[in-house]
Formats: sequence, structure tokens, C-alpha cells
Amino acid sequence: MFHDILLSIVGLTGGISIAGGIFAAITTVGVIPQIAEVTRTQKYVKSYETAVILGGIIGNIIIIFKFNPFLPVWFMAIFGLGSGIFVGCLATALAEALNVTTVFTRRLRLHTGIQWVILSLALGKVIGSLIYFFRQYKQ
Repeated sequence: MFHDILLSIVGLTGGISIAGGIFAAITTVGVIPQIAEVTRTQKYVKSYETAVILGGIIGNIIIIFKFNPFLPVWFMAIFGLGSGIFVGCLATALAEALNVTTVFTRRLRLHTGIQWVILSLALGKVIGSLIYFFRQYKQ
């Protein structure tokens, strides 16, 4: 009994530490303000940060307690599309904040066509995700 309680406390504190570190990294790098700047919605930065934190908390609760709501397919499709757009924006803003794109284009000596490189990376991610999804749920 004591062993289970101790493991629960250690797991909970470890999860809180890791989640706090991820949220701190996202905030320190300035990903959320970068997204707000690109979308010209700087006045909603606090709302974006709150949404990211609540999404992390709710996602952890769903995973820990194996909560499986029965939702309509159309709702799950809209949720999946929104989640994909958010993750894509987050990754793009992180790459832009870290100047990955400029270093990448300079190393490849790429002066024109960067939009095609970015589009092909995005399409590759989408296709890879769809292949994984259909293989995972085919069984």
C-alpha cells in the first residue's frame, strides 16, 4: 500500500516537472508570442498561453484515467484538424524563433523556392501521419 502511494507521488511530481519544463521551454523561446505576431492577434497572448496549459492538463487527465468519450466522427475530425493546425503552427513558430529556416537555406545555398521546401515538408508530415493512422487503426 505504502509502495503504491509512494510510486503515485513520484510519478505525479515527475510528470508535473516535465510538463512544467516543456511549458517553460515554449514560453522562454517565445513560441506563443511568435504565433500571435504572425496571426496579428497579440492581444490574445494570455488566452493562447492559458489554452496551451489547459490543453496539456486535460490531455494528461485523459491519458492517465483512460477517459474515452464517445464523440461523433465529425467532432473528432474537426478536433484532429484543429490539433494538427496548432501543432504545425507551433513547430513553425519554434523553427522561426530559433532561426532554423535561415540557417537551413544558407547551408543549402537556397535563394528561391523556400516555399516549396516548406510545403513539401508539411505534405510529408501529413502523408506520414495518415499512413501511421491508417496502419494503427486498420487492425
